[in-house]
Amino acid sequence: MGLLVLVVWVAVRLVFRGWSAWPGILVGGVVYAAFLTWFLMRRRREDARAVGTEPDRVPELERRIAKNGELPEDPAERRAMVRLIRRREEKLRRNRWWALPMLGLLFFGLPFLWFAAGNVPAGLWMLGFGGAFMGWMIWFNRRFVRRMAAMRRRIEGVGGYA
Repeated sequence: MGLLVLVVWVAVRLVFRGWSAWPGILVGGVVYAAFLTWFLMRRRREDARAVGTEPDRVPELERRIAKNGELPEDPAERRAMVRLIRRREEKLRRNRWWALPMLGLLFFGLPFLWFAAGNVPAGLWMLGFGGAFMGWMIWFNRRFVRRMAAMRRRIEGVGGYA
């Protein structure tokens, strides 16, 4: 994920600022990529500790949940998967009231600052990007919530691991 952030950060910044600013853009990309990597690794360790599995197993469990994939054979891993699903559902419920409105304010409020500054093309780009990104976020969130619920029902229905 950190490498992806680095590549996207550098590519987008180069498009908007030009090749002459590449040293600063690269340094900024490395800083943000390192921060995101640290943050995700910390979250992985916290999730593993909370659900009772190893940190290396968390991404695999998340992939299985996201793809509504095969159920783990090990009963302990099934219980860990249910706990991970419940943890994600709780975080989504707890943060739903502020996260989506904040993103909406960010993606639909910033273009008006560009418009007020007289940069209509940048405002239109930001407005278009914000609309597309918010639409994708809402769709992705709903799909992930449905898949988590379906996986939890499958696990609990198959073995009764609550």
